[in-house]
Amino acid sequence: MKLPAIVHKFSSPKNFYIMSGKMVPWFVWSFLLSLIFGLYYGFFVAPTDYQQGESYRIMFVHVPAAWMSMFIYMVMAVSGGVGLIWRIKTADLMASVSAPIGAAFTLLALITGSLWGKPMWGTYWVWDARLTSELILLFLYLGFIALQASIEDPRNAARAGAVLAIVGMVNIPIIHYSVEWWSTLHQGATVTKIDKPSIHIDMLIPLLVMAVSFKLYYAASVLMRARGEILRREQNSRWVKEVVENECK
Repeated sequence: MKLPAIVHKFSSPKNFYIMSGKMVPWFVWSFLLSLIFGLYYGFFVAPTDYQQGESYRIMFVHVPAAWMSMFIYMVMAVSGGVGLIWRIKTADLMASVSAPIGAAFTLLALITGSLWGKPMWGTYWVWDARLTSELILLFLYLGFIALQASIEDPRNAARAGAVLAIVGMVNIPIIHYSVEWWSTLHQGATVTKIDKPSIHIDMLIPLLVMAVSFKLYYAASVLMRARGEILRREQNSRWVKEVVENECK
C-alpha cells in the first residue's frame, strides 16, 4: 500500500520544518489562552463538589494529563508504525520527540492522582489496577527513551522504538477499561459514558477546555522539538544552511 505523493512531499524534513515553523505560534497562543480560561473556570467558577469538596478541582489537571499520557503513546505507536512500514523520516522523528512529552504527562497524571487520592482514599498510593497500569505506561515511555538512546544508528533506533511502542499498545485498553474489568478504588468513567456524561456542565466545560489546552501544548512542543532535531540530523544538508541563513537575516 502506497501513501499519496502529497504525504511524502510534506513529510520531507525540509517541508516539514518550514510548515511547522508557521504552525507553532498559532499552537502556542491558543494553548496559553485556553490554559488561562480552563484554569480560571475550573478553580474559580466551577461549583464545589458535594462529596469531595474543593479537593476535586485537581481533576482539571489530572484527568487531561492522564488522557494525554495515553493519546501521545498512541501517536508514538502510529508514527512508529508508519516509519517502520513506509520509512518516512519525519514519522520516526515524531515518535522519538513525543516520548519525553508523553513521559512528562504520565508523571504529572501519577503525581496529581496521588495528591487527589490522599484526601479521597486516605493514602497517596495503592496498587490499584488503573494506577498500576498507568505506572507501567511511564516505564514504557522511559524504556522507549532509553532504548533509542542506547542505539547509535538513527534508523535502527527508530525501528527498535517502533516495535516497543506497538507492543506496548496493549497497555492502553488496560488503562482505559481497568475500572470496568477489575474491582478498583478508582472512580469509573464520568465523561466518556455511552449515554451522557455524569458530570455537571460547569465542571465539564473547564475539563474539556483543559484537555484541548494540553493537546495544543503537545502540538506546539512536539513541533518545536522536531524542528530542533531535524536541524541536528540534517545539519550537513544544503537546505538547512539556506534556511538558517534566511532566518538569521
